[in-house]
Amino acid sequence: MNLEQHNKEIIACRKCPRLVEWREEVARVKRKAYMGHEYWGKPVPGFGDPHARILVVGLAPGAHGSNRTGRQFTGDASGNFLYPALHKAGFANQPTSESRGDGLILTDMYITASGRCAPPDNKPSPAELNACQPFLERELEIIDPGVIVCLGRVAFERVLKIFSEKSSVYIFKHGASYQLANGKWVLCSYHPSQQNTSTKKLTPKMFDAIWEKAKQLIDRI
Repeated sequence: MNLEQHNKEIIACRKCPRLVEWREEVARVKRKAYMGHEYWGKPVPGFGDPHARILVVGLAPGAHGSNRTGRQFTGDASGNFLYPALHKAGFANQPTSESRGDGLILTDMYITASGRCAPPDNKPSPAELNACQPFLERELEIIDPGVIVCLGRVAFERVLKIFSEKSSVYIFKHGASYQLANGKWVLCSYHPSQQNTSTKKLTPKMFDAIWEKAKQLIDRI
């Protein structure tokens, strides 16, 4: 299966009744600021360079961000923090990500998520993450990245689970990197959520350092 077929399967998924109901309700009711927008309202596929050496794994679509635009980290505060950093590091051709047709191109990077549907309160359940896990497993097989950047603890633990690595051995900490038994590198970062960035738990300087380290790790493979 290639990425195009894989993404079509993601978009058609209706495995989790709670998430299907929520994502479609959000798309129907909409936020006042986006009343004139046509919401995506479906599972959000990955996005980027199909030959990427770096795979970025987030948590799940935002209700009025990716669930509205249909592209990872697009149309919300997290994306507004992420893409300027990727542009500065040379992975993105522009610092903004507003819609699927805005001309954004990623180089040597593919962005995906642990969960593909917007969850209530931004909290997918363990069962919902398990239902989504085969999608991430398949992306790891198709793209075969050398470095996996995990944005947040959930993404980190999900990647370790896929590779049957014990989370007691590899501890999530911002900036920490680990080479797994299969030779791939896992790099940890706080998620660029508005909660983390507004409280300065994650600063632009800290985030810039993550992408510089990702480039250094790629050069070591």
